[in-house]
Amino acid sequence: MTLPRITRRQFTAATTVSLAGAFGRHLLGAEPAPGFRLNYILASPMYGTAPLAEVLPEVKKTGATHIDIWPRKHANHREQAEEMGLDRFAELLRQHGVGLGMITRYDLGPYGLQDEMRVLKKLGGRVIVTGARNAEGATLRDRVKAFVENLRPHVALAEELDVAIGIENHANSLINEPDSLRYFAEFAPSKHLGIALAPYHLPQEGSLIAQLITELGEHLVHFQGWQHGMGCMTKLPKDQELLQMPGRGPLDFTPLLRALKQIRYQGFTEIFMHPVPRGIPILETTAAVTEEINRARAYLEGCLAKA
Repeated sequence: MTLPRITRRQFTAATTVSLAGAFGRHLLGAEPAPGFRLNYILASPMYGTAPLAEVLPEVKKTGATHIDIWPRKHANHREQAEEMGLDRFAELLRQHGVGLGMITRYDLGPYGLQDEMRVLKKLGGRVIVTGARNAEGATLRDRVKAFVENLRPHVALAEELDVAIGIENHANSLINEPDSLRYFAEFAPSKHLGIALAPYHLPQEGSLIAQLITELGEHLVHFQGWQHGMGCMTKLPKDQELLQMPGRGPLDFTPLLRALKQIRYQGFTEIFMHPVPRGIPILETTAAVTEEINRARAYLEGCLAKA
């Protein structure tokens, strides 16, 4: 398997949390990309509740430079960071040459992120991901507009801290169907508020998802390499559960990567799936998880070559 080349600049950005902010400005589009590539980030829940000291050495093995830490019920790495102390966690990141790129906090919701955004900034992170909330309005467009208006004070803090809030297009939420994503992009007041795109929750049509990517443009702040497969709500045999992973299920990611290339997307790409039950690793051993992520990464790189 051919690994994507890491430039001197990208390696330097990954080797210290203090330099992660400069890399983050690149992700938010403040600097031109010298050439298109995927900037991989490792999702901590892929390893369940394995100790951070065990997970962090896997980041570079997966071709990533940064980690996205999640709290319970999906993992407990945010709690682990709190228990050891944020300064100790920052030192652990430095020891492994890893940047904290993201924190995912569905538990806090979109109106409870302010303190966590300050933690994100302290640790050199760039994106915080959560879900949407319903809002009042006669039409879907009105409700999306009202939701974005409700987010304005939180977006103001994100702008002050130079971080981005990513709202996932989660099933059964306000920001779910394709038109809701389009309306969100229309009303989002700045590049510091955008969509954390989960193809899993969309119709599994490559052309449709690709079109949404191009329409989101700078308001796409995170991309998950994740498809529906046979779903993640019911316990399935492992080979069926793994159909959520890129290259295993039927979704062709080539149109999606072509669209990412077209908009010169510079945010993080996260290879992802949900196990059943939540909170366990996707496979039994740490080495097996890393191997599966690398298999999916090789598939995505193959799609990118075709794009």
